[in-house]
Amino acid sequence: MSANVKRLDAFMSAEKPLLLFVDDDSIIVDALSIVLEKDFDLITAESRQHVKALLQDLPVKPSLALVDLGLPPKPHSPEEGFKLIEELMAVNDSFKILVLSGQDEEVNIHHALTLGAVDFIPKPCDMSLLKARLGHQMMMLQAESSEKESSISDTKLLGDSAALKTLRDLINQFADTPFPVLVEGESGTGKELVAEELHNSSSRTNSPFMTINCAAFTPELLEAQLFGHAKGAFTGAASERAGFFEDAGEGTLFLDEIGELPLALQSKLLRVLENGEFYRIGETKSRVSKARIVAATNRDLKEEVRSGGFRQDLYHRLCVLTIHVPALQERDQDVLNLMEYFRKLYAAGNSAFELDETAKSLLEGYSFPGNIRELRNIAIRLTAKYPGKKVSAKDLEEELETDFNETAMDFSNGDSFVEQELNDKNFHLDEKISTWERKYINHALSKCNGNLSKAARLLGINRTTLYSRLQRLNIKADSD
Repeated sequence: MSANVKRLDAFMSAEKPLLLFVDDDSIIVDALSIVLEKDFDLITAESRQHVKALLQDLPVKPSLALVDLGLPPKPHSPEEGFKLIEELMAVNDSFKILVLSGQDEEVNIHHALTLGAVDFIPKPCDMSLLKARLGHQMMMLQAESSEKESSISDTKLLGDSAALKTLRDLINQFADTPFPVLVEGESGTGKELVAEELHNSSSRTNSPFMTINCAAFTPELLEAQLFGHAKGAFTGAASERAGFFEDAGEGTLFLDEIGELPLALQSKLLRVLENGEFYRIGETKSRVSKARIVAATNRDLKEEVRSGGFRQDLYHRLCVLTIHVPALQERDQDVLNLMEYFRKLYAAGNSAFELDETAKSLLEGYSFPGNIRELRNIAIRLTAKYPGKKVSAKDLEEELETDFNETAMDFSNGDSFVEQELNDKNFHLDEKISTWERKYINHALSKCNGNLSKAARLLGINRTTLYSRLQRLNIKADSD
């Protein structure tokens, strides 16, 4: 067990909140720890892989994180930091992630916020500002906790759009079926909530609802979590332990990020789906699960099957019943209602900000690449910056990842934008075109989780053309 985990056991009952602090600069970690330890119990890590190992061992998971973007093995690039934000949000959709980084270019700030971070603090930072920002996020966590305790309907299913009505109808239709349900949708759309609604609307509602994120564990630990193990089955297995398939009983087992399930475990999951049979690690006695399986993915599993990353027979077992969770841009008339809910929620009894008509128009026309998660975090930041004040389109624009639709906004003013650009002595047409080409390609890859075929379709070009442009622009992406 790591020193961090041993230390955690000593303060599990303490009143101070846990703060995950990720930075590979030991001098910064030591300096900030002296100040932050007065208000938080710190769990420190130096890389994305270190964080993943820590979260597997921690008996209590933090809900607040302070992370750098430049992490090993690429400390001079924000790539690892962006991946870490996505992974933390996959573990806990309510994670409050504050970025503390010297890579504070505007494009990095907006992209981090779109992925799920709630704040961005440039290095070097003012300590009083850092403590104030962390304190504000603790207030936001308390507001969300109070909202859950009062059983207020979750916002991701609030709305009157046709897309949301279709979603509700499918949930009611599939709620009591014994068959698996595959929930598909982009990151931040609320797939876990849909799984909870399937459970709560069914006759299984008094049985357990259990969630496991397939991307949050190593293959070995994930197998033990799912199927359980016998005493002595592996190093550290001091006693026997039941897995999620047993603990769920006749309830619902939600397998989030099913596209990340290792191939070696896919055959074992297939056996459970076919006849309910499974084995604890280290046992030869078969056991039977009666849990209903709901799986979720933001990947295109058909593409994964074609590329060999997902078993075709397992896919066909999982997709007997499929629910598509609409992206926020498919729910256009719901945006303002959702913002109104978040606006009141995070005011927490204080004076809330108000959007003026220009801000409302901008919000309705925004594409929301981060979906509801992004909308929620925008509301949190506006609450901190403009309590009791009117928010204009100019104020709101600072919170949006607008660099990808900036041209459309600027060209709406006619040729004046072009004139202004051409008057710039440093203007070069080829550089300008390459900049925009890079932005659109990176955005498409991010939206499609690195899937080249899907990104190519989104961009309106064929896959080989996209691949050649990636090479020309020196953009790295996962192949499919």
